[in-house]
Amino acid sequence: MNKVKKALAAASDTRALIIGENTLTQVAELFREQFSEQTAVIIADTNTFEVAGKQIQNILSKAGVAQLSPFIFTDPALHAEFKYIEQLESFIKQNQAIPIAVGSGTINDLTKLVSYRCGKRYMCVATAASMDGYTAFGASITYEGAKQTFSCPAPQALLADIGIISKAPSKMTASGYADLLAKVTAGADWIVSDELNVEKIDECAWSIVQDGLKDALSNPEGCKKGDKKAISQLIEGLVLGGFAMQWAKSSRPASGAEHQFSHLWNMQHHVMDDNTTPSHGFQVSIGTLMSLALYEQLLKSDIKNIDIDACVKAWPSLSQTETEAIEMFKGTDFPMIGATEIKAKYIPHDKLREQLTLLTQNWDNLKVRLQKQLISVEEAVKRLHAIGAPTQPEQIGISRERLRDSIIEAQHIRRRFTILDLAVRTRLLDTWTSAIFGQNGLWPII
Repeated sequence: MNKVKKALAAASDTRALIIGENTLTQVAELFREQFSEQTAVIIADTNTFEVAGKQIQNILSKAGVAQLSPFIFTDPALHAEFKYIEQLESFIKQNQAIPIAVGSGTINDLTKLVSYRCGKRYMCVATAASMDGYTAFGASITYEGAKQTFSCPAPQALLADIGIISKAPSKMTASGYADLLAKVTAGADWIVSDELNVEKIDECAWSIVQDGLKDALSNPEGCKKGDKKAISQLIEGLVLGGFAMQWAKSSRPASGAEHQFSHLWNMQHHVMDDNTTPSHGFQVSIGTLMSLALYEQLLKSDIKNIDIDACVKAWPSLSQTETEAIEMFKGTDFPMIGATEIKAKYIPHDKLREQLTLLTQNWDNLKVRLQKQLISVEEAVKRLHAIGAPTQPEQIGISRERLRDSIIEAQHIRRRFTILDLAVRTRLLDTWTSAIFGQNGLWPII
């Protein structure tokens, strides 16, 4: 827990964190420590209220903490969408109570943004090791058809009872593991960005996420079985990812190209055959394998001898880039996002030449850094299979052809520099995708 204590000391929003077995009994003490004699109100859905909300309600009552009747979302299709923000906000505005979010990603993000919009802080009780957003700055909410990150503070206090979290549905744990594994490729994207002077690595944020990452990912089999030590390591790793985002006021420390695939599919309102949306972690699972596969192709490429002149000659003008981006997303709920984001990271021809020259000059060093950071696709597939996360796009309702087409779309929806941008700027994307989706590739398209 020393890593967590150091991260907590660096946090700007979260002041208290309790992780351990049988810690739910400390919920009243933690609330009073952080919010004195204020009134509490539990925010939950029907499932999380049964899992932990009732117990919290009883513990607070016995401790004499004033409470309002819980606000419980009953919609079985509840997700992080703005209409639910409006529902919760209309309730929170009517009182002075401090929200206690009881749940995981959706409940936490809804409560986080509503609390901020109402000028309040809040507390969270985690019920599953399903994602890294518990302690993250910002809430990921679908608004006007697009998944957007709204700026808002992380919870003032977080409590995670390993006994409760270890009993969460295995799919939720698998989703969290996949989200944590994504820090491998997110880190690689940041290394590339750092080496090319696009966005330098923040050493504090990097350390918070990466220093304990291998340990947190070391036992996928144990996580699936609900082993408390393995679950404790997993939730710690996820919390650390959130702290890093809180410190950086950005998702850069924990999110790269692999997350852009998930964001894209959410924006496209992707659902599977059963009309359900695959979890964020399961979408990221496929995105992470896609990123790892691209990195394997990068490491096989003769980067020192790329044809810089040809790359610069083929590089479109800004107006061409914007026109192509608008055409790419024509008829969608987000017609201008591609033009906006691609413009934000566009560089003119002379700057592209400088960047590619720097890439070739620094390739030996960059290659060593990437090899140290990355794991093989084979190893990632093994781990994801062990935890029960998807390794084939069809498992989340995405065809291989759609996954291939999603690469360039995902590159357009975020201004963050990733392996996708490197593939485009070096004109190697087609070569790499032909290998990945070819006869002997990871996902052959027959």
